[in-house]
Amino acid sequence: MGVLSAAVLAAVAVAVTAPAPPATAQAPQETTWTVDLTSDRNDTNVRTTADGLQLRSTTGRATRGASMGGDRARGLFVAAPHDLATPANRIAVEPSADVPAGSDVIVDVRGLRDDGSWTEWIPARPGSPAVLESAVRTVQARVTLLAGDGGASPVVHSLQLVADRAATIRLRLGPRTSTSRVFATREGLVGGTTANGHVVRERDHFVALPSSRGLSPRDTGDYTVKVCADNGRCEWAPVWDLGPWNTTDDYWNPSDIRQSWQDLAQGLPQAQAAYEEGYNAGRDQFGRVVTNPAGIDLADGTFWDGLRLRDNSWVTVSYLWTASGPVAAVRSYLLNVRTGPSSDHRAVGLAAQHAQLRVECVAAGQRVSGSEGTTNQWLRIGPGQFVSAAHVATPPGIRPC
Repeated sequence: MGVLSAAVLAAVAVAVTAPAPPATAQAPQETTWTVDLTSDRNDTNVRTTADGLQLRSTTGRATRGASMGGDRARGLFVAAPHDLATPANRIAVEPSADVPAGSDVIVDVRGLRDDGSWTEWIPARPGSPAVLESAVRTVQARVTLLAGDGGASPVVHSLQLVADRAATIRLRLGPRTSTSRVFATREGLVGGTTANGHVVRERDHFVALPSSRGLSPRDTGDYTVKVCADNGRCEWAPVWDLGPWNTTDDYWNPSDIRQSWQDLAQGLPQAQAAYEEGYNAGRDQFGRVVTNPAGIDLADGTFWDGLRLRDNSWVTVSYLWTASGPVAAVRSYLLNVRTGPSSDHRAVGLAAQHAQLRVECVAAGQRVSGSEGTTNQWLRIGPGQFVSAAHVATPPGIRPC
């Protein structure tokens, strides 16, 4: 029998006595993976069968986004986030699907930024990968199913994704949020189902935008807008529906990355150009005559209670995911926004449940108890706009005001 040296014995001792990795630690996943297409209650009008992912129903009011109009049934599936072994910004898709005449399968992907917010959803098709604004370590896929002729549903048998890094990365985030002056209409449609599967309630609080690039998954505020009326009132509300008029008009983006109508100025909705200038022969993407210039729809609670509007109006909208910085999520149903760090200060708006707030700084003020505990910290989310941190999930390290 051979004799082990002292060095080898020491190495063996270290190997035996070294503590095991924590049970929760997981090895990074590979850059090529197959998406689990098992649907659940968080998905909208889809089901998973032995054949694959398909529409649950192609008839009835609940099969279309409440604000969208049109007759085409649609369904939405959001996959679980996937961690990458190395950062990537280019995601290729390889679906296997049956697509009947007139139907479609649309795959979008997004990435998780370092500040905890998500990039926009970017379309990807075979041979045309999605390129994100920067390299990320976590990606997520979304599948939209559109019914075809006679209500026929497409069926997705499998979906494989491949992540790598493009030679160049186009950064678009900056300290300033994209902001537009647009015409707002009241959505109404109580009892309808939004594009992300939310059933519209009386005096509800959310908005609709005419592009799925900024559509939040159900019960999240991943994409939140700050809407301000001329009366000084503002509401921070999640984007939960598609419309008005269009579904591919991310007019808040620069022309070089805008999905449709890249000849229009940034901040100008296609519907407004059609209504005011006869753009596209005065019609939307579906060929309908545009009868108002709306660039955003407001749920009834946002319209009446948040902004205290009496009629459809011009508003100023900030698309909060288009900038970088600390993000805090509202946990209470509705949160008053005040001019200073106490309830003695005047209320100047509302932050809706699930809304994500861009935090400028934190100030000491009135002590408040809420879902996040008891604290005297107040978050400044705009000039002269404060909310209590007692009702908001707040990241650490925010600078003092």
